[in-house]
Amino acid sequence: MNNQVLDENRVTAQIESRGSSVERGARRGSRTRSYRWSPYVVGTGLGVLSWVAFAVVNQPLGISTALSAASGACAALFVGWEDVLRNAYWSKHVAKWDYGTLFLVGTMLGALVSALVSKSFRIEKVPRVWAQGFGHSPAVRFVGAFIGGVLVMYGARMAGGCTSGHGISGTLQLALSSWVFFLVMFVAGTLTALLLFRKTSKPGRASL
Repeated sequence: MNNQVLDENRVTAQIESRGSSVERGARRGSRTRSYRWSPYVVGTGLGVLSWVAFAVVNQPLGISTALSAASGACAALFVGWEDVLRNAYWSKHVAKWDYGTLFLVGTMLGALVSALVSKSFRIEKVPRVWAQGFGHSPAVRFVGAFIGGVLVMYGARMAGGCTSGHGISGTLQLALSSWVFFLVMFVAGTLTALLLFRKTSKPGRASL
């Protein structure tokens, strides 16, 4: 009888110990779990930032012009500034440390800080969604990203703005060209995502 009671007490203690371990692990997981920024907070912050940009430097939010100018500086390392300045576009948009360049650098640093604060930062050569549709080859991923970047930048320069210049700054000023850009960009982006990643929407696989 005494042995049976001892065995029951031992089992009860083991169950309680395991329960405490699970509870401690859950608490640790809740402290380290990553989270997403609220779209309402981010949207409000972008609106306030736009006011500040217009009030301080009298410039809209925009990034593609500065990025294009920075690409000219990169090209100068290989072909020299003389050849770069012969280019019709780069001769008008010479790389320099101005508001646009500072905004470009600040965007990258801000994204890094946001990822670190939200505990979502990770080094990833091939994203999971891409791997499900196109495989795990980093080379294929890099080529696809490069081609996509070229098309996006070319389109942004043809339109005279990007998702920040047109999509944020232009739409909040109710510019017709910016609203046309925004709607076309949204429709084209949706169709492209459905075309490229339609395989990932099958049951049992991750979807966008």
